[in-house]
Amino acid sequence: MNYLKKFKGQGVALPNRVHIKEVLFAFIGGFVAISIIGYMTESFNNLLVLGSFGASCVLIFAYEKSPFSQPRNVVFGHILATFVGLFFFHFVSQEWWSMALALATAISAMILTKTVHPPAGSNPLIVFLLAANWDYLIFPTLFGSIILVLTALFYINLYKNRNYPQYW
Repeated sequence: MNYLKKFKGQGVALPNRVHIKEVLFAFIGGFVAISIIGYMTESFNNLLVLGSFGASCVLIFAYEKSPFSQPRNVVFGHILATFVGLFFFHFVSQEWWSMALALATAISAMILTKTVHPPAGSNPLIVFLLAANWDYLIFPTLFGSIILVLTALFYINLYKNRNYPQYW
C-alpha cells in the first residue's frame, strides 16, 4: 500500500510563473536555431534536422544553466546516443528488443561519460524507426547539434545578464 501512496506525489508547490520575457527569449532562440537548421537543410540538400533537436532547444533556450544544456552534453550526448543506436541497428538486430537495449545502453553511456542530454535519449529510437545509415551520425547528428550550440553561444550571450555555457 505504501508503494501506491507514492503515486499521490510529494505535495510540492508548482514552479513559479515565468515572466513573459523568459518565454519570448526561449521562443526566439528556438525559432532562430531551427530556422538555421531548416534553411541549411534546404540550401545544402542535406538532412540536418533531427526530431530530438526540438527538445534540445527547450533545454538550451529555456534552461541554459542546466547541466543537460551545456555544449558537451548537447553535442556528445547526441553523438553518443546516435552511435549506440546505429551500432545496435546494424550489428545486433533490427528487432524491438535490440532497440530497447540500444536505448538503455545510450542512457548508461551518457551517464558514464557525463554527457547526459535527455533529448538525445530518443536518438536510438529514431535510428531504428528511420533504418538510418552510418552517415546519420554526421548529418544530421553532429552538424545539427553543433549548429544548436553555436546558435546558443551567439544568441544567449547577446544579453548582459545571461552567460552560456556554464562549462565545456
